Amino acid sequence: MSSNTHDEFSVESVYAELLGRAPENRMEPRLAPLFRAMDVLGEPNKAFPIIHITCTNGQTSTARMIESGLRAHGLRTGRYTSPHLTSVTERISIDGEPVPDETFVRIWDEIRPYLQLVDAELETDGQPRLTYFECLTILGFAVFADEPVDVAVMEVGLGGITDATNVGDGKVAVVTPISLDHTELLGDNVRDIAEEKAGIIKEGAFLVSAAQPVDAAQVLLERARDKHAGFRFEGVEFGVESRSVAVGGQLVTLQGLAGRYPDLLLPLHGAHQAENAAVALAALEAFFGGGEKELDADVVRETFASVTSPGRLEVVRTAPTVIVDAAHNPEGMRVTAEALLEAFSLGKLVLVLGVLREKDAEAILRQLKESFGDLAEEICFTQSSSPRAIPAGELADLAEDLGWGEENIHIAERLDDAIEWAVERAESDNDLAGGVLITGSITLVADARILLGKPAFPEGA
Repeated sequence: MSSNTHDEFSVESVYAELLGRAPENRMEPRLAPLFRAMDVLGEPNKAFPIIHITCTNGQTSTARMIESGLRAHGLRTGRYTSPHLTSVTERISIDGEPVPDETFVRIWDEIRPYLQLVDAELETDGQPRLTYFECLTILGFAVFADEPVDVAVMEVGLGGITDATNVGDGKVAVVTPISLDHTELLGDNVRDIAEEKAGIIKEGAFLVSAAQPVDAAQVLLERARDKHAGFRFEGVEFGVESRSVAVGGQLVTLQGLAGRYPDLLLPLHGAHQAENAAVALAALEAFFGGGEKELDADVVRETFASVTSPGRLEVVRTAPTVIVDAAHNPEGMRVTAEALLEAFSLGKLVLVLGVLREKDAEAILRQLKESFGDLAEEICFTQSSSPRAIPAGELADLAEDLGWGEENIHIAERLDDAIEWAVERAESDNDLAGGVLITGSITLVADARILLGKPAFPEGA
């Protein structure tokens, strides 16, 4: 197919080639080139059933829970999520593990000439060639078809209607909590954002939605009815019946669409993760029995007991406790704070924060100050390796304007320096209950995990 053999490529070289395209934060609002690519590749988007997930917060954790449940039922799974923490191969996972490097490179080599054909057609038409995210999405579909998988869990990159993943027809459409993010692209109110997200609900599908603001719920309901789709909402037909903090996570009882599942161990922290589990359970019930068949209790227990969510309230060091959490918008920061305060008994918390340019840094800082109060008086501003990172000094200036005391602010452009300072401050005064939270952009969390020696993918993920 290509003048190159895949032996000449490596994951690094493929990634470099992808990065030479329009970046991830410049997604094109279009689907025609994706359908064209699917057509020339023999429609890999139709080779397997899809559970399609969109929203503002919680979609990756929910995707991982759904995938765990599919695997517990003996199915071979594909999972497409973004962004990645350490390696681009994490975005395209087979049976819970990143696609093998050899497969990633081989399939890229096979589809590359066809992508070049689509690029040429786009350029002839005066349009930008395929973007980084569009190419990765096409590659994901091609890998899943080649394996082949029994079912794929596909996470939207941005929005829904014109997101690259929307060339697939989800048998189940999952919408996790909607809040304001990417407002410059999706709209500045939840109704407009919901209109974008609702685009993944296809004819005859089944909508499973988290609890939503009234305006957003109405949009989703109208779309489901227009598409003759079944629909179920958290807090109405299913939800979290009870939860209590347990060692390493929490014990939850979930009311599903077709059954009640008591005393499930969920090794993740926070009410939001229990709610994600309820949504994932309902999605599994919808997929396996149209929401009318109770799942095997032992399989459900296995589903949640084995779940991991790297970079989400993940403890990466003890003595002092160092926690990383990707909270890249105000609502994400709010639920992070609630979960951390519930799950960890810390007498002192030192914050390390880095934010990307396209995010609402002011609102994130306000939420941080409101949520943690006096517990976290000291904060270090830093920046990730991303070229889109807001400079640490600029974040510090903004924090001072918002009332953070200059004496409590530290600036470290290098993340390793920021972590070293924060650990020292957490250990000061011989405070055995001190801790560090490294939060903000997922690129910062990814860099921190590497610096602190965490693997790209925890065993059993």
